[in-house]
Amino acid sequence: MAGEFAIIKPKKQQVTLINKRILLVVSGGIAAYKAAELVRLLRKQGSEVRVVMTHAAQQFVTPLTFQALSGHQVYTELVAAGQEQAMDHIHLARWADNLVVAPATANLLAKFGHGLADDLASTLYLAAACPVIVAPAMNQAMWHKPVTQENIAKLKQHGVQFIGPVAGEQACGEQGLGRMAEPEAICRYLFGNDRRQLLQGLNVSISAGPTREPIDPVRFISNRSSGKMGYALAQVARQMGANVTLISGPVSLSAPPGVKLLQVETTQQMYEAIMAGIAAADIYIGTAAVVDYRAALPESHKIKKQADQAIISLQKNIDIIAAVASLPNKPFTVGFAAETQGLEEYALDKLNRKNLDMIAANWVGNETEGGFDSDQNALQVFWHGGRQTLDMTSKLQLAEQLLVLVAQRFADKSATN
Repeated sequence: MAGEFAIIKPKKQQVTLINKRILLVVSGGIAAYKAAELVRLLRKQGSEVRVVMTHAAQQFVTPLTFQALSGHQVYTELVAAGQEQAMDHIHLARWADNLVVAPATANLLAKFGHGLADDLASTLYLAAACPVIVAPAMNQAMWHKPVTQENIAKLKQHGVQFIGPVAGEQACGEQGLGRMAEPEAICRYLFGNDRRQLLQGLNVSISAGPTREPIDPVRFISNRSSGKMGYALAQVARQMGANVTLISGPVSLSAPPGVKLLQVETTQQMYEAIMAGIAAADIYIGTAAVVDYRAALPESHKIKKQADQAIISLQKNIDIIAAVASLPNKPFTVGFAAETQGLEEYALDKLNRKNLDMIAANWVGNETEGGFDSDQNALQVFWHGGRQTLDMTSKLQLAEQLLVLVAQRFADKSATN
């Protein structure tokens, strides 16, 4: 049916928003019209919704719209005559189970990040003790502005959860990252996605970053992998309750809190570190961009520049993901494929040929497509009998979406074994 969506939940762990109290803050932007649909969907799932609107939001949608959809008065002023409570911002903040801001403008995120409290919306953020989830919406140039990214990074450090933005055509006619996540996606995030339970107690092993293969003591063969996707997956998996071991090649990233980090350099070292603990793993996710070939005979001393041409004999490295997937009692195995052409064809071939449970494929080679060394990415996810597209968004948000799929497929597979 139009406007409806299916809630998909792991069989073993079901979450509901029945009797949940959602405080929705709507700030100014054309995406404010989407917030009306979000209210409808949340109420359909059994939530009680109260709406707060900024002055700018009221230029796009009237408070009467949200009053009709929520069944409650709409709050617009920090101090207003006739309020039910003398301190409405404290009362509302204590009432809510979740504070959701959709859309969240660059201006409101800046207020949150700097602790300003000059209106009801920003004061509620400071007063709220419940989880805060924001769905940003702004022009792509505003999203990429360094000061905006600094505000976002600060809010994430304070525990604010972000859903989106997503890439696409914007109201101004430009293309890029900045569209508000769709109401269905926000509702699914709140409804079927209790981060503390989806992977609770499971052992998750994740490989990340590049490997390096020495040619001589000062030179090596490697690739452009930054490790950002693997580290994002490790962070979110830990937040979802997993015991996470992160086996990482050389990167300029810090291990997420609570994650066991094993640092390696060569492909052989990564293989040995993974296999040493793989028997205890329930899930293995191979995001590492492992070097396929190594120098057959690395030089013990620096190679001097002499001839116009030099030949290095290469030897094939072990295929780590295939080795894991071929184990008699293999973990649920998720591979990654970075492609410059034939993405679906190569991904499906790798899924079947290497006996994987799931594969996440992405385009590389074009700076607009995310991938290596980017903070954004998009994925085509395939498993036996199914597939799903995850649109361009931040790698942290993408990690959340992918791990929900992994948790669902893992639960389904466990139920049939």
